[in-house]
Amino acid sequence: MHIVMTIHGFALDSIAQMPVVLLKDERGEVTLPIWINGTDTLYIVAELIRRDASSSGERKDLLTALLGHLGAEVLDISIDGGKDGKFICSVRLMVGEEELRLPVRISEAIVLALKNALPVMVPRHLVEEATAPAGTMGDHFTEADERRFVDFLEGLDPADLGKYPM
Repeated sequence: MHIVMTIHGFALDSIAQMPVVLLKDERGEVTLPIWINGTDTLYIVAELIRRDASSSGERKDLLTALLGHLGAEVLDISIDGGKDGKFICSVRLMVGEEELRLPVRISEAIVLALKNALPVMVPRHLVEEATAPAGTMGDHFTEADERRFVDFLEGLDPADLGKYPM
């Protein structure tokens, strides 16, 4: 079972000093923070800037041009799991009558979701693991740590943290 989530915004985690992509469910009740590294951040920012710069012209990036040439339609983007702090993502395409699922990096998944205005499908168990209270996943945090982290997540407002306009 998957939860349909959308890219809500981008922020800088003031504690870890790392960029974060914020996904929210359709009701806005569940937030899934995805910390990304510098390389992925540069890729996403470069794509967003390139998209804004080329929006007035007919030029397309290589991936968009290739998908168009093949007659491929992006059906959905999904985060399939996580391992060692990294997300495993895929994109489902329809090429003619054939459906394909291709593995992609988290940054590519985010860019494709933004370009195609698609939600990101996230398995329920992954959301539950990422939002599980301290101690339930074998972590050794105090209740004060848990409360501090929950307060931090609830207080995130992308507008205050430099959200990139979409």
